[in-house]
Amino acid sequence: MLEQVDLSLSLAKAEYHELLEPLGHRLNELQQRCRQAGIPIVVVFEGWDASGKDGAVNRLMRLIDPRGFKVYAIGAPKEDAKARPFLWRYAIRMPHRGFIGIFIRSWYGRLLVERVEKVIPEREWKEAFDDIVAFERQLIEDGYVLVKFWLHISKKEQKSRLRKMENDPLESWKVKPENWSNNKKYKKYADAVEEMLQKTSNPRAPWTIVEAECKYFGRLKIYETLAHAMEEALGRYEKKKKIKPSYGLPVDPNNYKTIVLKSERFLKRFDLSKKLTVDVYREKLDHLQKIARRVHHGMFLNKVGTIIVFEGWDAAGKGGAIKRLLAPLDTRRFEVVTTPAPTREEKAHHYLWRFWLNVPKAGFLTIFDRSWYGRVLVERVEQFCTTEEWQRAYKEINEFEKMLTNSGFVIIKFWLHIDKEEQLKRFKRRESVSYKRWKITDEDWRNREKWEDYEMAVADMIQKTSTTYAPWTVVESNNKLYSRTKVIETFNDVVSRKLPEFESLMQQKKKKDNKE
Repeated sequence: MLEQVDLSLSLAKAEYHELLEPLGHRLNELQQRCRQAGIPIVVVFEGWDASGKDGAVNRLMRLIDPRGFKVYAIGAPKEDAKARPFLWRYAIRMPHRGFIGIFIRSWYGRLLVERVEKVIPEREWKEAFDDIVAFERQLIEDGYVLVKFWLHISKKEQKSRLRKMENDPLESWKVKPENWSNNKKYKKYADAVEEMLQKTSNPRAPWTIVEAECKYFGRLKIYETLAHAMEEALGRYEKKKKIKPSYGLPVDPNNYKTIVLKSERFLKRFDLSKKLTVDVYREKLDHLQKIARRVHHGMFLNKVGTIIVFEGWDAAGKGGAIKRLLAPLDTRRFEVVTTPAPTREEKAHHYLWRFWLNVPKAGFLTIFDRSWYGRVLVERVEQFCTTEEWQRAYKEINEFEKMLTNSGFVIIKFWLHIDKEEQLKRFKRRESVSYKRWKITDEDWRNREKWEDYEMAVADMIQKTSTTYAPWTVVESNNKLYSRTKVIETFNDVVSRKLPEFESLMQQKKKKDNKE
């Protein structure tokens, strides 16, 4: 691919300036129209050292309204970023709807510098191809415009520019030993670039190779390409406005009945009669909490980050289970994130953005009381999103969780399951006890009226997002004592598999349980 690029393409300075002025006006107008339409734009600048990325971005910043964009110059990850999935520091910087985010260097560093310099093992950069493709597709399907540039120059031209920069008192600080080292490894980097361009280019997020040996030609091509991408996005927006969005459940009655039958069969498999006596519960809880404390400490020592998702029926006992799980743990190493309705700022991003913000560091624990699964539960049933959006979310969620587990995180997902009769008892009990009355709201009663719709959504959620790397654990919760111990036991079992020193301990425990 790169060997076919014609680097002799050029443009005279006078012609460049003649074309730039009307192009600048066009870009400015398109920027305002995209802002009014709420279209978010992400622009990625990758390319060889000294290929002109900074200059192209600096000139672009003078063509468009500075109040509507933000530039990120991404260098090597610092400790905070190293302790999280590699996409984290980019995901949290995605622009609001209607704004532009410009990245000078980006997530592609994993496929270039980190690969060629062997900063990470081969397995990690190979897995990154799938993570990046999924990450970009999710943005695009959510309405983002993604424009990606590779600024291309020859090895000879790069060497000449580095020498020129070294001899310029105002530019010499930019040239570092690694720039010369990269020039010597030009062929290795070129091979990595070729693979990157081929595997991560798609019709909605293509790579634009910019012939950058002539800065005037290169810049004009960049600005023209960006303008064209914005015009296409506005065209899709206008077309979409004329089509009424589809909300709610599938309208095909045969499909609807099939799903209902499937959900009924699925949820009835679980034995809600399971229970513990108070004495057995206290003994078991004490034993499990002691193990949990050791497991939690082992997580920290081994830098194993853990994410626990709690979903379940209203009044299923999520709060009580979380409280018992956390009781023996070191408060400095965990966080509980509750997930209310999204704020205005959160709605202005991809729905997963607010969860990316709360991804823990390696070695730490974050519990999500409600989570990204709201997309396929509340938002689906209450018609807060379109059918296309919640149906698409199953794949997006699986990919999101895969990105996390690829980075070494453990994901544990609990669905706390009770029957309709038990929920009614708990609702009435809450209303009758003064200090529990705050727990019951009109919304809880409204949700109860849609039990069958939620039951169908739960079944689809579990069946479509229970994966080998992030399986669901359904917790039979009609008896709170049984539910709480199952949650802690599952935590101990799943996390300890990532801690070599705990394997023998857990095996001994299982032998003891089998004998009993």
